[in-house]
Amino acid sequence: VQLQASGGGLVQAGDSLRLSCVASGRNVKNYGVGWFRQAPGKERESVAAINWNGGSTSYAGSVKGRFTISRDNAKNTVYLQMNSLKPEDTAVYRCAADSTVRRFPPIRYDYWGQGTLVTVSS
Repeated sequence: VQLQASGGGLVQAGDSLRLSCVASGRNVKNYGVGWFRQAPGKERESVAAINWNGGSTSYAGSVKGRFTISRDNAKNTVYLQMNSLKPEDTAVYRCAADSTVRRFPPIRYDYWGQGTLVTVSS
């Protein structure tokens, strides 16, 4: 299983960005997926997660109401729509998959994508 994250960039506070995580490999449609971020000098933080069919989601308190996680299993893609971005959202964002079929919330992430950098200027 491989995960490819993209969509990061430099934006101003208040702007929006949509990150994409394209998954390839057997059975990925049945995996829960999460988005994580890590800012310089800080620990990695869980941002959002979604179950295998998009019916269940969870969010960190810091992004609830601003970020939306969704998925399109026909495209093997999970999205993170980020609105009302703040400078404190600046981080490298990564997606990850829990390979235990149809488990939610994810407990252990077995596959990780590379990061995509989001920079929010004030």
